[in-house]
Amino acid sequence: MSYAMRRTRSRMLAGIAGVSMLGLVLASCGTLVGAGVGAGSGAAISAGTGHSPAKGALIGAGVGGAAGAIYDITR
Repeated sequence: MSYAMRRTRSRMLAGIAGVSMLGLVLASCGTLVGAGVGAGSGAAISAGTGHSPAKGALIGAGVGGAAGAIYDITR
């Protein structure tokens, strides 16, 4: 697969993920939004500090999902 095809594919996947996150935010589903935001920020933080982005995303998704569930319960 050429570089241009990979770049186009990753841009398309990023757009789809962005629209999906927007839909979750508008639907105000706290658990899924929390997990998504936690995964994204966890991956970014761990990549920025030189650690594995996959582990950071996994930990962030768990923490964000739990926080979103607590938010949904108390709301």
